[in-house]
Amino acid sequence: MRAVTEHLTKAGIKVLASRRMKLDLAVTRMDEANLCESADLVIAIGGDGTMLHASRLARESGTPILGINRGRLGFLADVTPDEMIASVEQVLNGNYTRDTRMLLEARLIGDDGRESIAYALNDVVLKRRETGRMVDFSTRVDGAFVNTHSGDGLIVATPTGSTAYSLSCGGPIISPQLDAVVVVPVCPHTLTDRPLVIPARQSIEVELLERDGTTASITVDGRPMGRIRPIDRLQISAAEQRITLVHPPSYDFFEILRSKLFWGRDSRKRQH
Repeated sequence: MRAVTEHLTKAGIKVLASRRMKLDLAVTRMDEANLCESADLVIAIGGDGTMLHASRLARESGTPILGINRGRLGFLADVTPDEMIASVEQVLNGNYTRDTRMLLEARLIGDDGRESIAYALNDVVLKRRETGRMVDFSTRVDGAFVNTHSGDGLIVATPTGSTAYSLSCGGPIISPQLDAVVVVPVCPHTLTDRPLVIPARQSIEVELLERDGTTASITVDGRPMGRIRPIDRLQISAAEQRITLVHPPSYDFFEILRSKLFWGRDSRKRQH
């Protein structure tokens, strides 16, 4: 952060940072909620969790985000620290590509009609709250009944989120350019209950079935949204807003997959 701040300041560029940031930087401080409205570019330094946080801040303003990877995987934050200054310079000189990513809008609707709303760049997850007890739930797509499920839960993921929790549960990798959503059962009791890819324009509705002692909760990009009861409905659809990522010219989605997933490498050859 110090390195990129010093570089931008020397170039005469005004740098903004959250008041909550404890790092001593010669920047203009403001409330975190107002950062993106006042900025032309967000530089997020961290892992994919940092990118998810930046996406929440930038959802309303649409401010583009450049991710510098200091985490473990880096599917979203794709610029390495060694390339950071050069990549920032390329972006500032207009030498970059824009990549828009869809968001999911999750609505948890109670029996009294009250709603809570949250937005996901990665995924919306229904998960069981008690160890050793399955949850039973049903799904509909655009009002058409799909299936009744039993298992540990359900993941509804964007193409961006297809390389996250969804992938570890057997879901497919979806190109970020596709407007599609993947619906992935988590540890289904019936092994024929498989992932389903649907157009993003279709909405998904999930209802928890009445079972003794069954409780479940909803998380959105890993953040708790609330509990879901059999009298509640979870509606998931594509949001109107989209997130814009910027990449240096060398960005290659498939190269990232090869690197992070170790494609083409012989796992039997280990260094000791």
